[in-house]
Amino acid sequence: MMARGLPDPREIEELLLGGELRYTRVDAVRLSGVSREFTGRLWRAFGYPSMADDAVAYTEGDVAALCRIRRLMEEGVLDEDGVIRLIRAFGQTMTRLAEWQVSLMKEMVSPDPNEAPSAEAVGTIMEIADKHIGEFEPLVVHAWRRQLAAAGTRAIAAAATREDGEPAGRPLTTVGFADMVSFTQVSRELEEIELARVVEWFEETAADIIAASGGRLVKTLGDEVLFSTESPTVGAEIALTIAAAIQDETEVPDVRVGVAHGPVLPLMGDVFGTTVNLAARLTALARPGSVVIDSELAARLEKEPAYRITRIVRRPVQGLGIVQPFVLRRAARPEDGPPGDGGR
Repeated sequence: MMARGLPDPREIEELLLGGELRYTRVDAVRLSGVSREFTGRLWRAFGYPSMADDAVAYTEGDVAALCRIRRLMEEGVLDEDGVIRLIRAFGQTMTRLAEWQVSLMKEMVSPDPNEAPSAEAVGTIMEIADKHIGEFEPLVVHAWRRQLAAAGTRAIAAAATREDGEPAGRPLTTVGFADMVSFTQVSRELEEIELARVVEWFEETAADIIAASGGRLVKTLGDEVLFSTESPTVGAEIALTIAAAIQDETEVPDVRVGVAHGPVLPLMGDVFGTTVNLAARLTALARPGSVVIDSELAARLEKEPAYRITRIVRRPVQGLGIVQPFVLRRAARPEDGPPGDGGR
């Protein structure tokens, strides 16, 4: 067990890296067989600041990783540009994961997250890491394998022939944005810690709904989440459920949801294209607590008895011209009154 007290940064780094910092960049290049220029590109792709050639910044694990990368390129699995793209994806993903984990650890040992942790709190975190990091690491790999399996399944499905017999091209996807209303005003009214909890609750609630419905959480942007699914009905369910769940929480601002269906370009874990842009624009047309969809999704859902689709006034949207939006609701029950206009 490590002694209580405030360790120096090198001690923390070596503990979490699982080895001694013993090699310079020159050493790493010599031992791994990759070029100096390539190690620089890798280092930056991971998101690390530039290091001097004589700085002792590499462990045995770093050198072993460089050797694995060299073998992958020699065997033709990836070329140099492919490696850089992969490493950049790893770096960006793991940066957020690591910051999240450290924040959780700080909350466990420090009663006030606005204050710097005490030496005793830091010592507690280090003890936990020292004893249990070997148990956390397989969980990260397992989660990655699970997500890789899901992504691989989606890719195979997208490459297959569509049910209507037409050849598959760019995948048709239902894409939705859920945006918290008046977030700027709310951010001015709440303390930072309260605002962080509101955002965290919103993200957790939306993520749980998306996952439970069979969709994919593409990304979160603080006051906004982006989701996607191949199924129009699943997209509709996600949108309506998120809007209703947030509306039921009195301490959290309502959300507006915009959803569109059409071709998208999946790239590096994100989605791009006119369909995505349209979904974002539709969000701005929705009233708080409502869902606005495009004409393509409306056509896909019009025969679904579970939904009521209402045409609203055609609107100009930035970059896309005049669009025909529709308000999506669940089918009215006998006790419900006549529906109003959910758009702006």
